[in-house]
Amino acid sequence: MPRTSHAILATMLMMATSVAANAAEPIALRDMGSFHVGGRLVEISGKPVKEITFTPGGVPAKVDPNGTYQVEQMYVQYFLPANETGAYPLLLWHGGGLTGVTWETTPDGREGWLNYFLRKGWSVYNSDAVERGRAGWAQYPDIFKGEPVFLTTSNPFERFRIGAGPGSYDPDPAKRKLMPGSLFPAEGYDNFVKQNVPRWTTTDDAIIAAYIAEIDRVGPCILLFHSQAGTFGFKVAQARPDKVKALIAVEPAGVGDPSRADVLKNIPTLFIYGDYIDRDSRWPKIRATGIAFADSIRAAGGSADIVDLPKVGITGNSHMMMMDKNNTEIAALIQNWLESKGLTKKP
Repeated sequence: MPRTSHAILATMLMMATSVAANAAEPIALRDMGSFHVGGRLVEISGKPVKEITFTPGGVPAKVDPNGTYQVEQMYVQYFLPANETGAYPLLLWHGGGLTGVTWETTPDGREGWLNYFLRKGWSVYNSDAVERGRAGWAQYPDIFKGEPVFLTTSNPFERFRIGAGPGSYDPDPAKRKLMPGSLFPAEGYDNFVKQNVPRWTTTDDAIIAAYIAEIDRVGPCILLFHSQAGTFGFKVAQARPDKVKALIAVEPAGVGDPSRADVLKNIPTLFIYGDYIDRDSRWPKIRATGIAFADSIRAAGGSADIVDLPKVGITGNSHMMMMDKNNTEIAALIQNWLESKGLTKKP
């Protein structure tokens, strides 16, 4: 039996099957823009001065690497709809080795969740976390400890439950073995891996600090986060429980501090898990950790709804469900959950 109440789940399923907003209609904005937030100043010394030619055939310039650097900031782009119906801004946080592109156009060219929620009247803030995309890098190992992790073209295919496990990837698209019934847009996979960026495993504290700075700037908000950002979403909410009005955890790879789950008791929380989890070597344990954290929230008197998509008739979803061919159906489920929690300005 699903852990979500029958009444809420029935409403979510009924409404999730409705037609999504017409993607052909123009999106009307009252404003859009971007900013960097968070970060700190770091002093580096003891490095040799270098002579660098920046342009072929140009005049060499001396570059002194010693001095003060701005590091660990985060990039945020915002879109504010002309007709706002969301009660609070919606902050989109991506997973590991990815950027805010996660929420934009899908790899096969369809609209992503950013546009979906804009069309539904939400102010949307999409970010590139510390050390990703337009947030920028810092020297390593001087500032970012260790080395960045890079992914091969086969890694996401086999690890994100797109392909049917180890050995399912082939350079020839015709020979790739997808999960049975997979709705990931296989024809767009090569475009998807172009989104992959290096990541560190040592920057969590800096990322959390930047996300807290984003919330402090934006104000009361709703967090929608994916995969690696599970740890960030829950820990940031525990740090700013007065400013976080709802949590939507899309296959969180990590959680917050279970001993402080009571801090989240007044924040409605939704966990969403896709298909093929029982066929994967890692995801049963990852999901069990998420369920245990949800249980901790409920034990503290809070609200934590869990939706396993196959159990409610939505099948074929990979770890990248916001890109799958039924992504608007899942977005509609989230939209209806938000409405059921009274987080929109209209009935």
